[in-house]
Amino acid sequence: MASKTTTTSQHIIEQIGGAENISSLTHCATRLRFQVHNQDEVDVAALESDPAVLGVVKQGSTGVQVVMGGGVAEYYGAIMKEPGMAGAADDDGENRQKKEYGGVRSKHSWIDYCFEFLSDTFRPILWALLGASLIITLLVLADTFGLQDFRAPMEEQPDTYVFLHAMWRSVFYFLPIMVGATAARKLGANEWVGAAIPAALLTPEFLTLGEAGDTVTVFGLPMVLNDYAGQVFPPLIAAIGLFWVEKLLKKIIPSAVQMVFVPFFSLLIMIPATAFLLGPFGIGVGNGISDFLFWLNDLSPFILAIAVPMLYPFLVPLGLHWPLNAIMIQNIATLGYDFIQGPMGAWNFACFGVVTGVMILSLKERNKAMRQVSLGGMMAGLLGGISEPSLYGVLLRFKKTYMRLLPGCFVGGVVMGIFDVKAYAFVFTSLLTIPAMDPWLGYTIGIAAAFFTSMLLVVFFDYRGREERDQVRAQLAAEREDETAIESGRIDAAGSTPAAVLAGGAGAGTAATAGAATAVADRPAPTSAETKPALVPGTVTEVAAPLAGRIIPLADVPDAAFAGGALGQGVGIEPTGDTVVAPADGTILTVQKSGHAVGLRLDSGVELLIHIGIDTVQMAGDGFEVLVEKKQRVTAGDPLIRFDTAKITEAGYSPITPVLVVNTKKFGSVEGHTGRDAAIGDHIITIMAKDE
Repeated sequence: MASKTTTTSQHIIEQIGGAENISSLTHCATRLRFQVHNQDEVDVAALESDPAVLGVVKQGSTGVQVVMGGGVAEYYGAIMKEPGMAGAADDDGENRQKKEYGGVRSKHSWIDYCFEFLSDTFRPILWALLGASLIITLLVLADTFGLQDFRAPMEEQPDTYVFLHAMWRSVFYFLPIMVGATAARKLGANEWVGAAIPAALLTPEFLTLGEAGDTVTVFGLPMVLNDYAGQVFPPLIAAIGLFWVEKLLKKIIPSAVQMVFVPFFSLLIMIPATAFLLGPFGIGVGNGISDFLFWLNDLSPFILAIAVPMLYPFLVPLGLHWPLNAIMIQNIATLGYDFIQGPMGAWNFACFGVVTGVMILSLKERNKAMRQVSLGGMMAGLLGGISEPSLYGVLLRFKKTYMRLLPGCFVGGVVMGIFDVKAYAFVFTSLLTIPAMDPWLGYTIGIAAAFFTSMLLVVFFDYRGREERDQVRAQLAAEREDETAIESGRIDAAGSTPAAVLAGGAGAGTAATAGAATAVADRPAPTSAETKPALVPGTVTEVAAPLAGRIIPLADVPDAAFAGGALGQGVGIEPTGDTVVAPADGTILTVQKSGHAVGLRLDSGVELLIHIGIDTVQMAGDGFEVLVEKKQRVTAGDPLIRFDTAKITEAGYSPITPVLVVNTKKFGSVEGHTGRDAAIGDHIITIMAKDE
């Protein structure tokens, strides 16, 4: 069987509605971003049932975001390897134009698309920005300890530090090229032409024309020169212009020569257009927003410091924070410092405080799912300054979270305003980047105030509404009761324990209810209705064959995970029949839509997974007929799945069917009876309960 990453990826595809429902797929630092044909086919609850999935958020009418955390790239890679997913890869300009631009224009509001455009433009650059921000932090630390002056001119710094500065400046100086490429790619234009347009304005030849603010004559026309290094609005606007120019050129130029002449005319038109018109306009837009914030900061840094963290919880889900990030970068380039990042840290750490409080409550409640979600969000935030896992995994899922978050934002903002915190480098606000703030002690107090305010509010008042909390606690209590039901049925006697045999199926030759344990010792078995017979100390339980065929050792199953017992001990069956039946009375825990696997909990407490064939999920249900549904009660001999062995073989897959006891760890031993042919109902696995 495949790795956990592959299994989760297959689960995501299935619950998203199958590969045929996916029109495109991209990913950011933490999220898989799907565009689907029919959003109604997406099963959010089923997606979130996988522990690896931190949360699911529907966006617009065709978007679905699946939050995976820092390992998202691995899941993206695994998903793209699955059958039917090749066409969803976001790697071809023509394909993107059809799937993204046209789809968004016809199915989303233009406002939705603007937010998506900003987010998808910046998300691929996030890795480079995060890496550069930590290099900046190292240099700021060196400044703090007196090893070098971070803000000193390069000619006054040692060669080693000049080189270190070049390592982070590479990202910010050439940021317009990166933005030009990703923006063009999002729109469906050629990304390399999109990169070449702003690159022309960063060349030594362009820089020799004069200083920023000078006016020169080009083509007989006056051109105002600007410093485009680190700018984001000019390449964004240029990418939009490029999209329309390419679209027009492709209508005019024959397809046979488009590869030569479309980029030629695109560069010939768009570089001058950007230098003369679009570039200065973009810089004007950025300066306008920056000037307004600068005016507000001059009017009252205290008010700005409170307003920024109070607004961010509403801006980030919409993607509106990206323009502010651009302004931060621009402020660093033009002013030498930024006044937004410090207050923004209050929002981030209030957010991380909420998820830390959730983790504390989850530990108390033994809520494994929320513990995993909150721990991932907390670590991504505190060490990376990334809020998306916290936002989508917790904050947007529960009613009361914003009531715990906003007080932390307010308190942190007040402290930031008192100390008038500024940033002298663009960094992601995490514990590792504290030295980039000035005064760093005031900033530390501010983020601590935000963090602990929100955390304590969650710890004392919870992060859920009363109905949500009661429902979750009842569910957790039911799960624990099921896991520990054996305790109330232990035999209260000294010296000896009973042995029992489970009549496993229709062919077991007994009138007793399948799944009930029959005592063979000199005392009766426990009578409590909560007792799971197979779990009673000393009990011997026989599991019947759910399928006719040759029984082989699990080690001979041609899949490393199955053969190694990673999913539990059991046997393999080389099928001679074509129907899987219930080996005993029980309940269906899960059944794959593709029909290749079914899981059930027997009334005895034994949990089985019956996986028909190896890697047969890739057959997408062809040759399988599902006869039951999740949570359905079944009795011994009830048919569960019919399958066509010939089709499995023709498709190139092995029909060997592992039958696994997935809760093997709860038992003392699980032994398979192999090397023989078995009919449905014959005993194939013997289970011994743990001793007391």
